Amino acid sequence: MTKKIVVTGIGATSPLGGTARDSWNALLAGETGVRPLTQDWVAQHELPVTFAAQARVRPEEVLERQETKRLDPSAQFALISAREAWADAGITDLAPERLGVEFSTGIGGLWTLLDAWDTLREKGPRRVLPMTVPMLMPNAASAAVSMALDARAFARTDVSACASSTEAIANAYDHLQAGLADVIIAGGTEACIHPLPLAAFASMQALSKRNDSPETASRPYDVSRDGFVMGEGAASIVMETEEHAKARGAKIYAEIAGGGVTSDSYHITAPDPEGRGAASAVLAALEQAGATADEVTHINAHATSTPVGDIAEYKALFAIFGERVKSIPVSATKAAHGHLLGGTGALEAIFTILAVQERQAPPTATLVDQDPEIPLLVSAGVQKLGAEPQLAISNSFGFGGHNSVVAIRSYEG
Repeated sequence: MTKKIVVTGIGATSPLGGTARDSWNALLAGETGVRPLTQDWVAQHELPVTFAAQARVRPEEVLERQETKRLDPSAQFALISAREAWADAGITDLAPERLGVEFSTGIGGLWTLLDAWDTLREKGPRRVLPMTVPMLMPNAASAAVSMALDARAFARTDVSACASSTEAIANAYDHLQAGLADVIIAGGTEACIHPLPLAAFASMQALSKRNDSPETASRPYDVSRDGFVMGEGAASIVMETEEHAKARGAKIYAEIAGGGVTSDSYHITAPDPEGRGAASAVLAALEQAGATADEVTHINAHATSTPVGDIAEYKALFAIFGERVKSIPVSATKAAHGHLLGGTGALEAIFTILAVQERQAPPTATLVDQDPEIPLLVSAGVQKLGAEPQLAISNSFGFGGHNSVVAIRSYEG
């Protein structure tokens, strides 16, 4: 029998705020997390892009000094968001063997890896720190979360580029249905605001180069969009069966109703221009949710602000919803927080959870001149959702042709 899977805790540290609620409030207020970079290495390397969406609250302001020394920034962000979500869920009596972790990253401990390479090159092998390997490995974040919260059911790591943390949530749904745990902390993290990835993404023409207007550089669906903005941070949600949540008197934010994961098998970086793999992921999520396309009331779009990607996603949505897609409120929140790569899906899942709970779709704040080839219902302001039960989808797509979608229902008790 299919179980109802609910969300009972949320946590985030993002370019918009140091907590999930602060991030959400800033998003609704139309604030931006995109700012000029002030680090010396921007000028040192003559980077073509001089701005990014850095986490608003730095990890060293939250974590113990020993934690910042022994964890890569990506794992630091993960730990902060997971602790917030866990405290929010209020779980006090759970066997460690029934708690699982499903955490993701697109790249992993990049800062650790590249700093260690600099040390090796400049100072020799004896100066490379012994903690280098456990800090750089992609599963460091899930390991850190599992050890901090004593989760012994499993500590899994999902790596599928920018689709990673949405896939983590979809997999957590499956693992709860299979009875592998009673509670799972699912999420994603990334910390790649570093000269090398900025130079590399800029070289492949993926990043916006609006150095004169960083606050409005991420422009999903706008005719003037020219690429994404690099972001960083992490987000976590606590998922459990409705039965388990009710038994302990938990507050419930929303229901994770299903997930869909597919592959384009088209190109290592470009999406299928017709959006076929993305459309299949949406259908899979709706099928698992036992829902039809006619029931969807809100869409959180992947919408990275790239000329090709935004149109491909629109074609995928049109293939599923037809003309009705023009009347479904759509949010493209990367306009405010940039693209957190492997962490972005979890952050946007939280925004979608709060959207269906509070009946308001967050703004796409930088939209000025909407592309006529993408006639979606997008607004620079908050869009009100109806009082009726809500069903939303949240999309994430990544290099390698990865497509992940989760279906999220308002919880009606």
